[in-house]
Amino acid sequence: MQLNELVKKRYSPYSFSTEPVSEETLYEILEVVRHAPSSYNEQPWRFIYALKEDQEAHQRLLECAVAENQKWAKDAPVLLLSMAKRHFSETGDPNRHAWHDTGMAVSFFVLKATELGLYVHQMAGFSPEKAYDKLSIPEEFQPVAMLALGHLGDDERPDKGRKSVEEIAMQGQWHM
Repeated sequence: MQLNELVKKRYSPYSFSTEPVSEETLYEILEVVRHAPSSYNEQPWRFIYALKEDQEAHQRLLECAVAENQKWAKDAPVLLLSMAKRHFSETGDPNRHAWHDTGMAVSFFVLKATELGLYVHQMAGFSPEKAYDKLSIPEEFQPVAMLALGHLGDDERPDKGRKSVEEIAMQGQWHM
């Protein structure tokens, strides 16, 4: 599939089918993520994931989401949490690009999942405090976003549309 087609097909559903996603498929997606660009090739992203078959792990991740997201995310065959490493490994200096780089890795994740016929819904609505507590995350890593992965369910929410290029890009300096 061409990149433009993948980008246009991608959207964040609020409904997932009960069809499972295999760990092999998840690893195929994560293999692509390994190749995402990052500052100094630090690769500061980490993911904690749970397949629905592992009910205890899936529930732990689900409990990190806000109540509104739990309502629909409970059905997702895979839940993930992305995290960013706060400091560079080699120097110990703060890595102010870690969140950007983690976002790049997630974009690779989303595009590969879309290519495989899967859908991803990224969630800002979660509690980092609960994630630290329930998932034993070291302080060096900051939770960034939760993701739900699976096959499309009966989602019928309308597309909210996209801003035009003129609304998001300016030549030379700020002039909106």
